[in-house]
Amino acid sequence: MPELPEVETTRRGLEPLIVERKILSVHIYKKQLRWEIPFHLIKTIKNQIIKKISRRGKYLLVDFEVGQLVMHLGMSGSISVVPSSEPLKKHHHFELKFDNSFSMRFHDPRRFGSILWQKNNEQLKLLNNLGPEPLSYEFDDYSLYNLSIGKTKNIKSFIMDSNIVVGVGNIYASESLFLAGISPKRVSGKTSRDRYKKLTQCIKKILSDAINNGGTTLNDFSNVDGEPGYFSQILSVYGRNDMPCNRCDGKIKKIIQNQRATYYCPQCQH
Repeated sequence: MPELPEVETTRRGLEPLIVERKILSVHIYKKQLRWEIPFHLIKTIKNQIIKKISRRGKYLLVDFEVGQLVMHLGMSGSISVVPSSEPLKKHHHFELKFDNSFSMRFHDPRRFGSILWQKNNEQLKLLNNLGPEPLSYEFDDYSLYNLSIGKTKNIKSFIMDSNIVVGVGNIYASESLFLAGISPKRVSGKTSRDRYKKLTQCIKKILSDAINNGGTTLNDFSNVDGEPGYFSQILSVYGRNDMPCNRCDGKIKKIIQNQRATYYCPQCQH
């Protein structure tokens, strides 16, 4: 599943290609994704100019004068910008044709992604109550500790909660906890302030490194040019079950937490 670095990589790739471009036409080829694509988009954003593209957690927000397109890549989604004359591929569900003979196309084999709309001065419910961005100043050394007080869930599930902090998905939660030397099984409410301070710094580092390296090559993810990310080449624990730990003489172990795979080193994560 594309996580925050993959979405940010997509945003950065799209920005110079679509901002200030005029929409000549909108095409909905398969309306039913996770939710139905609003049919009114065909008229609403026709002849509109894209003002900006930003990110909130794992959502891409495309700004127009009349509102925002809200896109989520789901489990297998990707977005590409290609010549409009290029033939459509299977699982291309949505297309914006621009005034420069190029198109932005949304591709999603599993159809768990979403393309929604919000008017100016309105916000979709799914964007309500989101926690701070992990690379922002708002996510500081004490954010996690203060929110953990009294919590009983394991620390990995805690940092993956989008109400606590957005965008720390399964891969990067495992990697951040490894870098911080914290067991994913540790109870979130019984973790010290100092350990949360270190974990905060590790989350910022892991996500920043992943963004700089173009995201993670797993399953279907590719960036806006169709090229795979390559952060997976330097993953320390994720997907390395029974392989040697690169920090001690232990072995990486895989467990299931909240129906998700967790990878960690029992010897050096406590």
